[in-house]
Amino acid sequence: QVQLVESGGGLVQAGGSLRLSCAASGIIFSIFVVGWYRQAPGKQRELVAYITSGEITKYADSVKGRFTISRDNAKNTVYLQMNSLKPEDTAVYYCNANSVWGQGTLVTVSS
Repeated sequence: QVQLVESGGGLVQAGGSLRLSCAASGIIFSIFVVGWYRQAPGKQRELVAYITSGEITKYADSVKGRFTISRDNAKNTVYLQMNSLKPEDTAVYYCNANSVWGQGTLVTVSS
């Protein structure tokens, strides 16, 4: 059974940093594109960043230069390093691979 588990969310002040983790089981994570998405209250889920099996990365314009996605294939884990956080980054963050979603982790950025 494929399972993705996000962790690392929390409450942080504007300008602070968090690192989210997405740990996979039941899947060879390294062969898939893995995406981080977020959904703010009252808004649609949006793509934040993704990383391919060849470690090509792409970011939403709103997070370029502040967020970094990376993967550790030995740990079957993908990370999202988030720096210079803004209140508008507040959302539930989800990871996705092979059409499987994690349960999400809440990030709250206070002003």
